[in-house]
Amino acid sequence: MGRWIGRWYRIVPSDELAMNLALIGYGKMGQQVERCALERRHSIQMIANGQWDSASLKGVDLAIEFSRPEAAFENVTKCLRAGVAVVSGTTGWNDKIPAAEMLCNELGGSFLFASNFSIGVNLLFALNKWLAERMNGQAGFAPELQETHHKHKLDAPSGTAIRLAEDLIQAVDRMDQWVIGHATAGSILPIEAKREGEVPGTHRVTYRSATEELSLQHVAKDRVVFAEGAVMAAEWLMGRTGCFRMSDVLNFNPKGS
Repeated sequence: MGRWIGRWYRIVPSDELAMNLALIGYGKMGQQVERCALERRHSIQMIANGQWDSASLKGVDLAIEFSRPEAAFENVTKCLRAGVAVVSGTTGWNDKIPAAEMLCNELGGSFLFASNFSIGVNLLFALNKWLAERMNGQAGFAPELQETHHKHKLDAPSGTAIRLAEDLIQAVDRMDQWVIGHATAGSILPIEAKREGEVPGTHRVTYRSATEELSLQHVAKDRVVFAEGAVMAAEWLMGRTGCFRMSDVLNFNPKGS
């Protein structure tokens, strides 16, 4: 079943496929996720913004978590221990994600993490890897990253920028680390992180030589794209067991490829 939303045609789940959702974190993203979820005929069973008890997850099919970096690990593990599938879009807690994935596997749970739920950004991830592999042998080109977000964003650089940087470093042998600000050596990838106004998110990967410049760029025009992606990821996760990323939702890495 479909419905016209603005100028886009969205597939809206039937009532039989509707989920009872928990929203963990109720800032601007959580509120946008709520609007998108209700538009897609899901119901909001529980909203948590701060401390919450896992008993409140009773009757919840899946939780969507957009909170704070210092709270994300506890939020995700609470959901997993309660047997509730969880989609997390909180960034800035990368060091604890492997532990959350290990717990998910131990419990036979369902966990999907994405630093960015935009289809365009996930295409940018794929293009960034492709270009970096080809730039590996082009020592005359020096890479750099720039990202700009709204002034309310807590982490810098963004999770998306870190993903881009780490994928680039893995593919380009002459690069071995990234740093915020100016690079002091040719093996260091500089990331410029700006916080201004209400910018939803802009990311650019640039390679410069003495005579040329090549860039990949993604510009988000409205944060609704992230909320829509998170709800669609939640729909995809239902009924699946394991740890997943947005590339799985978009089938960027099909088995046998």
